[in-house]
Amino acid sequence: MIKFNIKYFVIFIILFVSEVLIAKYATGFLRHTFGDYLSVMLLYTFIKSFIKISALKAGFIVLLIAYIIEFLQLTNLENLYPLKYRSILKLILGTSFSIPDLVAYTLGVATILIFEKL
Repeated sequence: MIKFNIKYFVIFIILFVSEVLIAKYATGFLRHTFGDYLSVMLLYTFIKSFIKISALKAGFIVLLIAYIIEFLQLTNLENLYPLKYRSILKLILGTSFSIPDLVAYTLGVATILIFEKL
């Protein structure tokens, strides 16, 4: 059911600003691993901002999306990005498969589910 939730939307905005700052200014672990960890939280809070859904279902959907995007990086998908949008799509969707990214996504969703239980 569609229902706006201001609490999740505010958290989404905070995470979005954090992700933009990390993408723009950070390097190494902070950008590559912590950014992935936060990205699933960003997607989760976006979904929960507009759709009334259980935490478990939303977490599963978010993890599924993150895994699909990561496994698509095993293909030549990045070569199909339109030139006009290539740099932003590379930033958002990534360019190379990484098992540590899968771990970061899983830990991010696990963190969300733990916080939701509290």
